[in-house]
Amino acid sequence: MIMLLSIEQFFVTGVKPMSAGKIMELILWAIASFLIASFFEYWLHRFMHQHPRLCKFHAEHHGKNAGQGVLGEFRDYIRGGFILTIALFLYSIPVGISWFIGMVGYAFFAAWAHQLQHEYPVGCFWMKTPIHYVHHKYNQWHHNFGLGVDWWDRVFGTYQPVEWLTEKEINLPQRRSWQIKWW
Repeated sequence: MIMLLSIEQFFVTGVKPMSAGKIMELILWAIASFLIASFFEYWLHRFMHQHPRLCKFHAEHHGKNAGQGVLGEFRDYIRGGFILTIALFLYSIPVGISWFIGMVGYAFFAAWAHQLQHEYPVGCFWMKTPIHYVHHKYNQWHHNFGLGVDWWDRVFGTYQPVEWLTEKEINLPQRRSWQIKWW
């Protein structure tokens, strides 16, 4: 049941404290949102490779081999998650907020990881192989679809390990993982 409060009712009654169980449930919703967003991103990227005529913009991305900056990527990624987020807000405002936090968290992480792999792949400390970087470097149209994580490539058999660290990558100027194009 959806219960809407007026502004006056909200301030008079206040927000009731949540139990530890309820807080844990909301944390689990945020984690589920993060995982599902990574799953959706993997399959959407894979779809773009299976149907290049429908996704000409993606083929252009491969031709340029460059990201559009973290915030440009973030804007594009965040659009995809809003429909489900709205539905979850109708189910429950706290669940909707938790889902939104997880979705925005993954969209930001994926946007940053995508841009980082285009500019400074050695900065991807959480993966043995920066899979999106090698996806572009070796023109892998059937492998390594993840942007921020390689989990789904491993689960669905599209992970392809390669020796990617060459003299080119070793000789990249040293910098921090946040010193990339942001807009």
